[in-house]
Amino acid sequence: MVIDVRVPPPVTFLPSSEVLFSMNLIRSHVDVRLFFGSINSLMLTALLLILPGCGRQSDVPDTPSSVSDEKSSGAAIVEETADETPEAAFVFEAQAYEASAEQLLAARLPIEQTTEGWVRLFDGHTMFGWVIAGEANWRIKDMTLMADRGQACLLTTTTRWSDFELELEYLAGPETNSGVFIRSGIDPTDPAIDCFEINIAPADNPFPTGSIVKRQKGETVITAAEQWHTMNVVCEGESIVVKINDEVTSQTDEATTPRSGYVGLQFRSGPIRFRNIRLRPIGMENLLDAELSQWKQYEDMPGEFLANEDGHLVVEGGKQQLESKESYGDFTLLADYSMDDPKSNSGIFFRSIPGDVMMGYECQVNNETVDDNPLQPADCGPGGIFRRQDARIVAGEPERWNSILLSADGSHFATWVNGLQVTDISDDRKPDENPRKGLRLEPGTLIVQGHDETTRATYRKIAVKTSVVSLETEPETPVED
Repeated sequence: MVIDVRVPPPVTFLPSSEVLFSMNLIRSHVDVRLFFGSINSLMLTALLLILPGCGRQSDVPDTPSSVSDEKSSGAAIVEETADETPEAAFVFEAQAYEASAEQLLAARLPIEQTTEGWVRLFDGHTMFGWVIAGEANWRIKDMTLMADRGQACLLTTTTRWSDFELELEYLAGPETNSGVFIRSGIDPTDPAIDCFEINIAPADNPFPTGSIVKRQKGETVITAAEQWHTMNVVCEGESIVVKINDEVTSQTDEATTPRSGYVGLQFRSGPIRFRNIRLRPIGMENLLDAELSQWKQYEDMPGEFLANEDGHLVVEGGKQQLESKESYGDFTLLADYSMDDPKSNSGIFFRSIPGDVMMGYECQVNNETVDDNPLQPADCGPGGIFRRQDARIVAGEPERWNSILLSADGSHFATWVNGLQVTDISDDRKPDENPRKGLRLEPGTLIVQGHDETTRATYRKIAVKTSVVSLETEPETPVED
C-alpha cells in the first residue's frame, strides 16, 4: 500500500452502480475501502470518513480563529447523528451525505464567472474535495460547513493553490476563535512559518478578525456576531490582501513562504459556519491565438485545427492532435469549450510524451450521458480523467460555452466543470514514462484531441499557469507498506 502524506484522501466514483471510496490516511498507514450497493440513478452518495489519529489539538497553533452559529437558507440534507446537547460527551462519528443531480447542477456558476476561473470549493451538499485532519464535528447543515465541538483542527481542500482570489461567507459566535488558512499544510504547526492564517476572532484578541496571525495585526473591523460576513483574500506572489465586508483589514508584500498549499477552515473554539466558498486562480496565460503560434500541428493526421473569425480554435473531424510546444508538469489549466452535439468527443491531454500520439493523461471533453441521466456519463464525462476516474456528474451541456478547470499537482488531479468539482483523484500506480501505463510526474506536452470524424469542438480559451511549489509544501516521498 502507498501512503501519500501530501495528498489527502481521494474519493473515487466508479461509473457503475457501485461506488468505491478509497482513503489513504495521513500518518496512520491504513487503507480503508468501503463498498456500497446499488445507488438510485437519481442520487449521488458522497461519504466523508472521519477517523481518529488524523490530528491532535496540540498540532494546531495556539493562535486565534473563529466559529459560528447559524441561520441560513435551505434544507438539511441529513439528520445529525451525534448528540449536540452541551451536557453530552462528544462522540466522533462518520457521516454520509446525499445530493441529487438537480442539487449538484444548481451549484454550478454562471459562465461569466467560470470563464474567469471561478469555482466552488464547497458544493453545498457534500464534502467532495475536502478532508478533515482531526476530530471536530465538521458537518453540513443548511448548505453550510459548520463545527462547534471536538478537537481543534482544520477542514482542508484536497487541492493545493498558489496564486488565487478566495471569497467566502462566515458566521461566528461572539467568542468564537476560528480562521481561514491559505497556502497551508494539512496539519500546520506555526502560522508564522508554514501557512497564512486569516483570523476570525473577537476584537480583544492579539490578532482580531481580518488579521494575518503572527504576520500582521489587522485594522479593527466591526463584525456583529451570529451574522453572515464576507471575507475576500487575494494571494499573488508575495502579496496578500485581506478584506472583510469589502474593507481592507490586512495586506503584506512579505508573503515569501510558503508559496503553495491547501485552503483550510479552522475549528478551534466556539461555533463557526462557512458557505459560498469560491476561488479563482490568478495569472493564467491563454495559449490560443489566431496563428496557433504556441502549438504544433501534424499535417499527416486526418482532421484539422483552425482559428475562426473570432480567433477561437475549431477542431473538426478525424483522429488528430494539436500539441503544445512547451511542456508542463504541475499546473492549473482553464479551458472554455463548446459542442453542439452531445456525442462529439474531444479531450485535453497533459504530461504527454512529446511527439507521441496522445500518450498522456486525458481530461475528457464530452457531454454525453446515459439515458439523459447526468449522473451516468456515457464516456467518462467532461472533466473526467479518462481511465482513471469518471466525472461524478456531467456538468457540461451542448450548445453553450462550458468551462473546465484542471489542477495537476504531483500525483493528485482535480477538475471543475462550470464551477462544480467533478473529479478528485490520486494516481497511485507505479511510475512509468507513459501515463497510460503508470504514474508520470515528469513534465509533458498538452494535446488538444480530435477524436474521430464526428468531432466538432470549439475552444475559445486554453489558459495555463505553472505551479509554484515551495520547499515547505513539497510532497513527501510516498512510503510503501
